[in-house]
Amino acid sequence: MRQQAIKAVREGQTATSITAAFGLNVRTVFNWLAKFFDGGEEALLAKQQDAAFVRRWETETYPEIRAQASSVGATVYFADEAGIRSDSHAGTMWVPVGETPVVTVTGRRFSLNMISAVSPRGDFRFMVHDGSVTSPTFKEFLKRLMIGATRPVFVIMDGHPIHKLRLVQDFVDGLDGQLKLFYLPPYSPHLNPDEQVWVHVKRRVSKQAVQAKDDMKKLALGALRRIQKLPRLVKFFFQQPECHYASQ
Repeated sequence: MRQQAIKAVREGQTATSITAAFGLNVRTVFNWLAKFFDGGEEALLAKQQDAAFVRRWETETYPEIRAQASSVGATVYFADEAGIRSDSHAGTMWVPVGETPVVTVTGRRFSLNMISAVSPRGDFRFMVHDGSVTSPTFKEFLKRLMIGATRPVFVIMDGHPIHKLRLVQDFVDGLDGQLKLFYLPPYSPHLNPDEQVWVHVKRRVSKQAVQAKDDMKKLALGALRRIQKLPRLVKFFFQQPECHYASQ
């Protein structure tokens, strides 16, 4: 929940709206923000992540999932959601010595949410969505993920509540074992190779001076479609030190 709250703030939501959505005290949210900006994610998650659970996931749980997938010929995906804002900026700017770099941004704020899934063999699927990602949104993504699937699909993601609501579970149950969901250890986004997708997309989009939401959507789609055409890049996401356990 801490990570989701910080993520929402960084994507433009106010602390007040987050307290209402998560049922928290506003002081709690501000305390989390202070920890995050003082010491990053490690400070935010101090005493929250279970190191033994993480190790067990890497050495026992995931290998068991992979073996089960192999036995039924299933495709394994790691999935995640993320948002991008019009006032975010990343990358390096080059200017003459002695001059101050100026970043051009629009005064209007708008955002875009995305869901994607990557597989160790280089498959990549995505969906761009206007508005908050809810359980119906996630169900729609799973529905699209199953289009054309000729063998079972296993999806691994974090334990966000929208991934576990009855609407989603009923959809999974209705597919008679063709779709199975698995959950990463709490507070462990580093274990998800799909996190690399958002690093890649945000880096490409934020280098542009986006003036309208349609422009941002066009840039995001371009970055996502580029990834889809580069299975070697998707495989590279699994080669990151934290995600190497999931590579083929």
